[in-house]
Amino acid sequence: MKKGNFTLIAFLIVGLITGIIIGQLLAPVPALAFLTKSAQISWEPKADLQVVKYELHLLVKLNLCSVLGLVGAYLLYRKL
Repeated sequence: MKKGNFTLIAFLIVGLITGIIIGQLLAPVPALAFLTKSAQISWEPKADLQVVKYELHLLVKLNLCSVLGLVGAYLLYRKL
């Protein structure tokens, strides 16, 4: 199988989604609360140039499970 940028991005997206799902499944377990505590990163660029006006809101919520999913996906990609 040929490894490329698209394959890496696909692996990372699947790993991230898998980590998020696992984190949501572990959320009710009080002993594993440290895995599901999220940190939010927000970026809001905007400009008004009289001709063009734009506003963009980007919010990323990461928890330890989603980061572990990303790392696992990257390691699987490297094994290909």
